[in-house]
Amino acid sequence: MTQSNAAPHSHAANASPKAIRPLASATPIILDCDPGHDDAISLILALSSERLNPLAVTTSAGNQTPDKTLNNALRILTLLNRADMPVAGGAVKPLARELIIADNVHGESGLDGPKLPDPSFDPLTQNAIELMAEKVRQSAVPVTLVPSGPLTNIALFIANYPELHSKVERIVLMGGAAGVGNWTPAAEFNIFVDPEAADMVFKSGIPITMCGLDVTHEAQIMDEDIERIRAIPNPVAQCVAELLDFFMIYHRDPKWGFTGAPLHDPCTIAWLLKPELFTAQECWVGVETKGEYTQGMTVVDRYQLTGKTANATVLFDLDRQGFVDLIVDCLSAYN
Repeated sequence: MTQSNAAPHSHAANASPKAIRPLASATPIILDCDPGHDDAISLILALSSERLNPLAVTTSAGNQTPDKTLNNALRILTLLNRADMPVAGGAVKPLARELIIADNVHGESGLDGPKLPDPSFDPLTQNAIELMAEKVRQSAVPVTLVPSGPLTNIALFIANYPELHSKVERIVLMGGAAGVGNWTPAAEFNIFVDPEAADMVFKSGIPITMCGLDVTHEAQIMDEDIERIRAIPNPVAQCVAELLDFFMIYHRDPKWGFTGAPLHDPCTIAWLLKPELFTAQECWVGVETKGEYTQGMTVVDRYQLTGKTANATVLFDLDRQGFVDLIVDCLSAYN
């Protein structure tokens, strides 16, 4: 297993990607993540585009323990030459439950595979919730929150800063499913880890885009796509190819029925950049917090059976080739 303090690969040792600065009219976002291979790739894509303006990166526990996910965010940002990005750690466990991590998927470091640089800068001393509030309050236009892990930090922000709800444009989250789960038969991992937090988020009244398993399982990266990424001549693309090499190992298990590896979290950034790649439906979504077999299930009312007003734009399908092309374009921006 690659350790979190591993030295950089030779392909990254003599080159630093040029930091990409957003346009003045770019969409302001806050990335809340638990890196994680697909979180890391999502972070890399978000910082590649002039159309997005990341104001901060916050982390939670989830794919690994909170110290490792925070360290991984710093390592990725160091690779991207973005020591200017404010980073803060957040919740170390779910609101009302003990922490569950996905080290069987992401390895001992949470980002096993490539050898990443040590962090070149430290996180802020303030916590993730305070940093979110500060950036939302200071922004001249409403901010989009992009959580790709358990929703604990987002729920705490919502609960503690009701006066800032109107300054949140939208929450674009990876989590949930209208169909089957991937951590239990009924539940997707991010929602299962902290269903109480997810329940608070979906009841908040803030507009939500839900990138659930129904669409993320279509966002598969194939072997030939990884080789296409590996051929992009910059150290960031090389890192992503190596992240995908490792991520592919878990998803080759025949029980999943995948040809490639589904890139869950990058669907959030892809939707922000090219929503036309996706099909969507306005639905009411409820979160099951008490079921014996259904804890963490997202109940998606596709047929208006509950009579409840829709509270989420739920994504169901995507143009896979267009998704891969977008990833390649984003990574090529680091040349």
